[in-house]
Amino acid sequence: MIHPKLDKLHMGLINRPLNIHIGDYVKVHYKIKEGSKERIQIYDGTVIAVQNKGVGKSITVRKISFDIGVERIFPLYSPSIDKIEKVRSNRVRRAKLYYLRQLLGKKARLQELKKAEKRDNVFTRADEHNKANAKPVENVAAEPEATPAE
Repeated sequence: MIHPKLDKLHMGLINRPLNIHIGDYVKVHYKIKEGSKERIQIYDGTVIAVQNKGVGKSITVRKISFDIGVERIFPLYSPSIDKIEKVRSNRVRRAKLYYLRQLLGKKARLQELKKAEKRDNVFTRADEHNKANAKPVENVAAEPEATPAE
């Protein structure tokens, strides 16, 4: 159980809705810093695991690159993640798809699934928290707009 004060802090850090599930084929746009330059690189693959720990939520994405399986773990609410695109959803019946590590070629394919999207619970809670604790914007006394002369 997370302490209530720590939970409040975490809700302020969650900055984007992510409806990522096991078996989804995603494109992760992440920032790479090379010297003084920064660029965005795309990593696409299948989500084989999701670690749900509130603001520490992370996904493991697996892709095949030159006949070699490559896996990478992305912390979802990291500032180095620019955006995550869901390309398609696949039908799965397991919480972790580690068995894909032993499969190659057509055997490693998953069946595509088409269904309505569910909203991410963590983002919903964070959104409600941010709306409840929003600071009111002060109205600056603006000059009345001039009406055009006829």
